Formats: sequence, structure tokens, C-alpha cells
Amino acid sequence: MGRSRDGLTTKIQALADALGRPIRLMLSAGQAWDGHAAEQILTALPEGCRLLADRAYDSNAIRALLADQGTEAVIPSMPQRNPLIPHDREACKGRGLVKRFFNNLEHFRAVATRYDKRDDN
Repeated sequence: MGRSRDGLTTKIQALADALGRPIRLMLSAGQAWDGHAAEQILTALPEGCRLLADRAYDSNAIRALLADQGTEAVIPSMPQRNPLIPHDREACKGRGLVKRFFNNLEHFRAVATRYDKRDDN
């Protein structure tokens, strides 16, 4: 768990299928870069699939990991990347399923208020 001015913080990393159902969940420190958790959570991907991710996962290391696994990366480039790596804009619209998953998850009182602070709960 990370510490900020407001107290402890935690990020929930999720890997979901094409229907928005969670495959794998992982907790990481709130101040940590998302890529550290990505390297652990992306090992669960089957070969030959597509990963729709947001800009936080735009790094050469993550793209190389996905290429080694035979996974197509559909990740928008960070604005400061030069040159920008092209991506499938239509496929990126499918990320809305995962965003809705997180929206639904935030409505659970135990998650929103962090009564159960352990990841096994």
C-alpha cells in the first residue's frame, strides 16, 4: 500500500476479457508506476490475443513483453512519444467495458471505503 498526504492509497489492476469480465485482479501501491504491475498481470494473457490498454501502459518494455507472448498491443501512445506508435482507434473503443467494470466495482461499499484492506478479501 502506498502513502500519500491523505493516507494509504491502493490501485486495482485488472485484466478483463472481451465481455468485460475480470480474468485477473491485482493490487499495487498508489504511487507506483502501472508498468510494474503490468509485467506481472500480463503473464496471464493467452497467445494470439489483443490487449486494449490505456496510455499508462505505453512503454517499450511492456510492448516488448507483449510481442514476446504473441499478443497484439492496442495502446495509444503517450503524447511525448516521438514518433507516435499507431494504434487501432476502433478497437480502443472496447476499453469502455473495462471502465464500466471499474465503475461497478466502485459501487461496492467494501471496495470504495476499503474496510477489507487485504487483497485476499
